[in-house]
Amino acid sequence: MLNGSTFIRRELMIRIVRAFDSGSLESEIDQIPVKLRPKNERASRCCVYHDRAILKYRLMALLGISVEEETDETKPLSAYYAEKAWSSPDGGTAKPKTPLSVCGPACSGCPDAQVVSTQNCRGCFARPCMYNCPKKAIEVVDGHSVIDQKLCIKCGKCIAACPYNAIVKTTVPCEEACPVGAIKKNSFGVAEIDFEKCIFCGKCFNACPFAAVMERSQLVDVLAAMKRGEKLVAMIAPAAEKQFPGKIEQLLAACAKAGFSDVMEVALGAEMTTAHETAEFIERMEKDPKTFMTTSCCPAWVNLVWKHLPELVDHVSLTPSPMVYAREIAKAKDPNAKTVFIGPCVAKRSEARRKDVDYVLSFEELGAILAGRKIDVIACEPWPVERPANPTARNYAKSCGVTDAVLAEATAKIPGFKLDSKQINGIDRKTCTMVKLHASGKIPVNFLEVMACPGGCQNGPCSLVK
Repeated sequence: MLNGSTFIRRELMIRIVRAFDSGSLESEIDQIPVKLRPKNERASRCCVYHDRAILKYRLMALLGISVEEETDETKPLSAYYAEKAWSSPDGGTAKPKTPLSVCGPACSGCPDAQVVSTQNCRGCFARPCMYNCPKKAIEVVDGHSVIDQKLCIKCGKCIAACPYNAIVKTTVPCEEACPVGAIKKNSFGVAEIDFEKCIFCGKCFNACPFAAVMERSQLVDVLAAMKRGEKLVAMIAPAAEKQFPGKIEQLLAACAKAGFSDVMEVALGAEMTTAHETAEFIERMEKDPKTFMTTSCCPAWVNLVWKHLPELVDHVSLTPSPMVYAREIAKAKDPNAKTVFIGPCVAKRSEARRKDVDYVLSFEELGAILAGRKIDVIACEPWPVERPANPTARNYAKSCGVTDAVLAEATAKIPGFKLDSKQINGIDRKTCTMVKLHASGKIPVNFLEVMACPGGCQNGPCSLVK
């Protein structure tokens, strides 16, 4: 869903692409916040100067720089840009240690989550809110219900009972969205990410109405590598099918026109993931028919297990993700080429750091490159692919897609094969509990597909279409 924060993020990306291509980014970048928020126009926040400060931090993130690393508030963006040394042969190759950053000045410092009674309360005689509260936290004072926050456990029973919809639960959107409690307000009331807990699912990135959570980009790194004439292979994730107009072959052609030396579908890597994961699953079942295996292609899920569910480590498939296999295909074709994964996922940035994928771009960033360079996907002649990926591999971006692919592969090898599978369609606090039930055997299953995003990768946090 397009909103103000999404609009300005994409606007900044497109401006960076066009300024970089014109050779004026270093000289113009400090003026972008001023141009977007001129002195005599209405501000989005308290004043245009606050708006400009936040735009500066957004631009820092698009340069790949963490706001948390700032030591000098007076340092201009042009100085940060110059320090990155993108013009040197080896410049811009350092991957951000963490894919996310929080802009303190943008954070609203939302009030703590609580259940409150609004002015819609009629102080009715029935008082179902009082009678249904298990902690006796509600009383009616002067004809209006009052909730004692010290007693309230936020169970929501009063909300369901009120005939006037007068009781509501307020939330801190980023905290509410995080399935592992990795983002909290610090002593200054500003959101802060605990990267020891964070699984990089990107849910806080999507949830914050003030866009205080930002993604650390490699957009300019890729643009600079193109300018240096480096061989870059664009590896397009299967989720692209629903994100851009036209056919996938036209998108591949558009990427080549944008400056990539070669292009490929990550779905070709998904074929290899399917083959290896199916073989691994069959081998595990032969050793222990009572065990179960989970998929491994979602990096946010794998991060969740490593950091929060160690009892499940042995159940996660050891098969590499489609991105990793796609990198192997690209490197086998040209060992000197650098790989650029393009998809809708924040967590892929953390996986790329571990798996030697050189760069990661989001669909939004690719869209900015195409828009900035005025490339119309629909107008492009289809790229002459050597072999289109298998339909089941292209379906990886959808929930149940991996399960369907493994089932098709296994059925082809073993007649009458039966897969006792379940799907976790989106990681949240409830589904984390469900996974533990699978681990304990309370929900019998032998194959568990887990996707961090509801509906699968096609609904990732960096999607163009949501």
